Amino acid sequence: MKNLTTVILAAGHGKRMKSKLPKVLHQVSGQPMVKHVIDLANAVQSDKVICVVGHGKETVKEVLKEEKIIFVEQLEQLGTGHAVMMADQYISSGEILVLFGDAPLLSLETLEAFVEFHRKNAYGASLISTHFSDPTGYGRIIRNSDQEFIKIVEHKDATDEERKVTEINSGIGLFKAELLKDSLGKLKNENNQGEYYLTDVFEIIRGAGHGIGAFITGDPDELMGVNDRYSLSLAEQYMQNKILKHWMMSGVTIVSPATTYIEKNVVIGQDTTLYPGTLLKGMTVIGEDCLIGPNADLLDVVVDSKARIKHSTLIQSHVGEKSVIGPYAYLRPGSMIGKNVKIGDFVEVKNSTIGDDSKVSHLTYVGDGIVGKNVNLGCGVVFVNYDGSKKHLTEIEDDVFVGCNSNLIAPVKIGSGAYIAAGSTITDDVPSEALAIARQRQVNKTDWSNKYSKKK
Repeated sequence: MKNLTTVILAAGHGKRMKSKLPKVLHQVSGQPMVKHVIDLANAVQSDKVICVVGHGKETVKEVLKEEKIIFVEQLEQLGTGHAVMMADQYISSGEILVLFGDAPLLSLETLEAFVEFHRKNAYGASLISTHFSDPTGYGRIIRNSDQEFIKIVEHKDATDEERKVTEINSGIGLFKAELLKDSLGKLKNENNQGEYYLTDVFEIIRGAGHGIGAFITGDPDELMGVNDRYSLSLAEQYMQNKILKHWMMSGVTIVSPATTYIEKNVVIGQDTTLYPGTLLKGMTVIGEDCLIGPNADLLDVVVDSKARIKHSTLIQSHVGEKSVIGPYAYLRPGSMIGKNVKIGDFVEVKNSTIGDDSKVSHLTYVGDGIVGKNVNLGCGVVFVNYDGSKKHLTEIEDDVFVGCNSNLIAPVKIGSGAYIAAGSTITDDVPSEALAIARQRQVNKTDWSNKYSKKK
């Protein structure tokens, strides 16, 4: 779709959200609402994306700084028509698509069908409409006896008869640039709110003899605008249902959709099963034939095929093929888990690599470490990585056995095939194949407890 400029209106205050955060930055399925709209604009191959900002503009710009968009400012909120005027310098040729930063549910399929409808009929301008059983608050589409578009009347300005109309305007419009530019210059604010309505542009273009298209979408929920926390929850529910259905239709078993949360950018392989309480967030990628959950919370995690994760939290980590994580494990950022590894209950791993076939079965902390293949870390092992000012590295080569309740004081290196006796505190490097014992020799004092009891 060539020579298409998209203007996203994102300047509103959103007072009904009762929030310090600008309305368009409230999240739906892991992304700010306006980011969903930017993604949609890019998906229809917009040559330029213009974002009109106002309230909280610096915060909005900061959140969207990585996006390839152009910001323009609306210092006073004087209506949707006035907002589009702020992008006047970019309204020069081709087509102008107007979207709303607080309407994140519109699908690419619907938008592409709308654009095709507009172009096929060579309309001067087109809008998306739908029917609401309760259209209160929305602009009404007024048609003539031949069902041709006549005008849009805002709810505040509508007569009692016009308010009975159930076909509503979504606000989404597509215009020939030269017609939009000319019409914006003719807008007036002679209405109850003293605002410049973009909706009046359609009547102006029609009055100049150009056709107006009203594309009726069959799914009213796609056009939902988010104005408060309740409607935000409805938008989240709608998008979650859509995401969950997509993955189930793609060969993923979701045992309890009602208790499963999957964000927009997550990828899941075929024949994976998600158990209740699973949360998959950010850029998480799950391979095939995995078992995830119950109660697994993953953020920006890559999980290779046939892995098992349950009752655990993982952040910015990688889990290798056939590895088992949990229950009650915590993988913090930078954890790289090899193939066929066991990370058991109450184990915490941070910024560490654990090689294939190794086992960290329970009650262990691995921080800033490099652990080789076929290593066994016993219960209660601690990588003592922090000296009070800096973090240090612990290195364990292949085939090492570390006994229970051992402290490895970094920086330290354990050679391949070495053994660490239980209860040791290791402060020096251990050579390959050696046995390291770092604990005080046991002393038994005979006839002690009976004497102690009598004194007591």
